[in-house]
Amino acid sequence: MKKLESREDIELLVNSFYKKVIIDETISSFFNDIANVNWDKHLPKMYSFWETILFGQMSYKGNPMGVHFPINEIQAMEQKHFDRWVELWKTTVEENFTGENADTAIYKAENIAKLMAFKMDIARRL
Repeated sequence: MKKLESREDIELLVNSFYKKVIIDETISSFFNDIANVNWDKHLPKMYSFWETILFGQMSYKGNPMGVHFPINEIQAMEQKHFDRWVELWKTTVEENFTGENADTAIYKAENIAKLMAFKMDIARRL
């Protein structure tokens, strides 16, 4: 098992993760049916997002929270959806990588999911 230490590693991780996401019974509809994700645009954004999160490269420009609010208005993004997202992410990280950055990738994803789940819940109540 190798360490997570480069942009190429992030690309492998993100690509492997989204291969699971797009066929997952719990969360695939958010990506495939509601957001109609353009993968040619989305994947490079996710590479930059995780490169920024893990390596401080500041290559990501965007507002991940803002992108999710319109989706949440169409179909509620609930705790179970974020739990599944984290489960798939954690499995993918652990299948491919080891070490401090791999642990950080899981930790950061868990925190991102908690914050997003909280904010999506608040938005639904307003």
